[in-house]
Amino acid sequence: MPIDLGGLATVLQLVGAFFGVYLLAVWIGLVVWTLRDVRSRSRELFTTLLSVAMVLLFNLPGILLYFLLRPRETLEEKYERELSEEALLQDIEEKRACPACQQKVQDDFLFCPNCHTRLKRRCENCHRITSLRWNICPFCGAPNTSPTPGASPTDVPK
Repeated sequence: MPIDLGGLATVLQLVGAFFGVYLLAVWIGLVVWTLRDVRSRSRELFTTLLSVAMVLLFNLPGILLYFLLRPRETLEEKYERELSEEALLQDIEEKRACPACQQKVQDDFLFCPNCHTRLKRRCENCHRITSLRWNICPFCGAPNTSPTPGASPTDVPK
């Protein structure tokens, strides 16, 4: 008794076609995902083209190669990391300390509140705060007549 496989062959062709379309959709999806991912990680055209070509040509082995070779962090993560590093450096640079006791002082302090070391001087002519190292006031040009650096507040004439 012969078995009629005509109906089964049609079903197998439909399943095969569906499976083929599914694999094609997965392949295209991997290529598109790779393109988006590499563009978020690098702005170099060569890197983008090489990554997409690997996935386009080698499919799953290509995506595995891409995972091994892709840049570790996205451009956004790199930018955020650089911003946080910059903020930390600014915090370190902006902290003023007394040269004698290393306590934190503000930029406009004339004397250290902890050890009373003279940090800056006030111009006798224009009354602006200037550095002890300057021989003249940069604001009005008056010569520095204050006592030597490191003088205590009791030595300053009033």
